[in-house]
Amino acid sequence: MEKRRLSFWEIWNMSFGFLGIQMGFALQNANASRILQIFGADVHELSWFWIIAPLMGLIVQPIVGHYSDKTWGRFGRRKPFFLVGAILASIGLVLMPQADMFIAFLPALWVGAGMLMIMDASFNIAMEPFRALVGDNLRTDQRTLGFSVQTALIGFGAVIGSWLPYALTNWFGVSNETVEGAVPFNLILSFIIGAIILIASILVTVLTTKEYSPEELANFEDEQKHADTISNDGEEVKSSLMDIFEDFKKMPTTMRQLSWVQFFSWFGLFGMWVFATPAIAQHIYGLPHTDSSSSTYQDAGDWVGILFGVYNLISAFYAFALPYIAKKIGRKKTHSISLIVGGLGLLSIYIMPDENWLIVSMIAVGIAWASILAMPYAILAGSISPKKMGVYMGIFNFFIVIPQIINALIGGPLVKYAYDNHAVYALMMSGVSFLIAASLVYKVKDVDDVIQS
Repeated sequence: MEKRRLSFWEIWNMSFGFLGIQMGFALQNANASRILQIFGADVHELSWFWIIAPLMGLIVQPIVGHYSDKTWGRFGRRKPFFLVGAILASIGLVLMPQADMFIAFLPALWVGAGMLMIMDASFNIAMEPFRALVGDNLRTDQRTLGFSVQTALIGFGAVIGSWLPYALTNWFGVSNETVEGAVPFNLILSFIIGAIILIASILVTVLTTKEYSPEELANFEDEQKHADTISNDGEEVKSSLMDIFEDFKKMPTTMRQLSWVQFFSWFGLFGMWVFATPAIAQHIYGLPHTDSSSSTYQDAGDWVGILFGVYNLISAFYAFALPYIAKKIGRKKTHSISLIVGGLGLLSIYIMPDENWLIVSMIAVGIAWASILAMPYAILAGSISPKKMGVYMGIFNFFIVIPQIINALIGGPLVKYAYDNHAVYALMMSGVSFLIAASLVYKVKDVDDVIQS
């Protein structure tokens, strides 16, 4: 048996929920620090709140992936998980910027941090089954198209989410004025719109996409290569936690070398996400580090959303060029050059004369972001056995999560004690981290790279 060949629009609908998920992520990435500061968090405390995101990814994704593999019911296999994740994430989106309504029961900062945790956990609940759904439903010869469509929708969702607060204020006249301790209305409305679009986009996927049952999947030719994980009586072979530790010890050399590239890449990204708003508010708009409620600070926060949208938009287009560039100069050189460009982009923020010039910096960051999402996985896939693809991709995620946790723990104290509350130096550290990652790429052994002259 073979899987049915899906049309482009069937593939589009199957991945459409990612637009809403990424829109919610973009709203969170661009605005969570500003919201937490409004509720009373100091600049040096921000990274401690942001530790929630990598911890949720580390804990939730493996659990959800495990149970979605084993689930089948009247609503399908993967769909119940990302529908529940979308509903919970939408609740977090609506309530996080309005956490001050609960001050009779708890401080707004505590409620806001709790909603951030709910959103992070829920986004992870939704994302893991979405990635698996592409593998479940598409034939081998359509999976590249499936992930390309998914990447495009991720880019579009990120741009919409990043730009929405700025657009509401500057194009539709929605106020971004605030009083101390209250989130401006353009942000509240943006998060509500994001929640609505998240639910709507997930429902498009749920209502238009059919899932194959486990029995059907077992009979497809392109799934037979996984037959060695099934015992003779048809039951899945049990694996223990110790197997993961054994695989970790035996990870391929290429993966071990890439782990350091990933460490410094994601250490830099986390610093940018956490400290961009206070850094730009202080360094470009000239505000003191204690200001988190003035109209100028809100303008700075809205502009950071625009800048984040720029780097996501650039990454969406640059991702399509990466395969062609890699064929000419090799994957390692492509990734290293992209990281150098992104690192210089972050460092350039320090010398930019005004906020408009920061667009140039973010164009450079977008080039690095696209490569970070693609090239390490392309290099890794050629170095590991297909029989171990799942477990090693899971282990590889450790090198994304661990540097974020470390930055979350030390980033705030560095800003307070080493940088004297000047958050722009956290962005400079992120730029240096990208450059270190670029230098480490050359130590990686890419075992199946093919360069065309």
